[in-house]
Amino acid sequence: MATTRDYDDIPGTYVFDGRRSQQGYHLNMFCMSLNAEANRERFRADEAAYVDGFDLSPEQRQAVLERDWLGMLQQGGNIYYTFKLAILDGLSMQDVGGAMSGVSGQEFTQMMIDGGRSIEGNRRVGESAATSGSAGGTP
Repeated sequence: MATTRDYDDIPGTYVFDGRRSQQGYHLNMFCMSLNAEANRERFRADEAAYVDGFDLSPEQRQAVLERDWLGMLQQGGNIYYTFKLAILDGLSMQDVGGAMSGVSGQEFTQMMIDGGRSIEGNRRVGESAATSGSAGGTP
């Protein structure tokens, strides 16, 4: 039986806790394997075959091959591990953040410079600005 966490009702929140660690173990080990140049070369030569050497779920495999950065987090990926794949692709953290936010890396960078994403639509389920009691929406 799954335990509900107090952060489960915050849209877009994928806390890397114990359950996500277990869920994403093989995905994260795949990402860690990219630390070795020989593995990066094997991956570049045939991504699908290389990924098939890991016990990934079909959803994890698809997320890796499609470079679905948000999907990898949803499937238990840790951003510090999945970013190893992004580096292989020549992407910055801002590029990945933009991809997960539906904007370009440059737009994402500007959004962060401007103070970050709006709290609207990102509050706890059922919480509104009128009931939050604070600008940040924290109960």
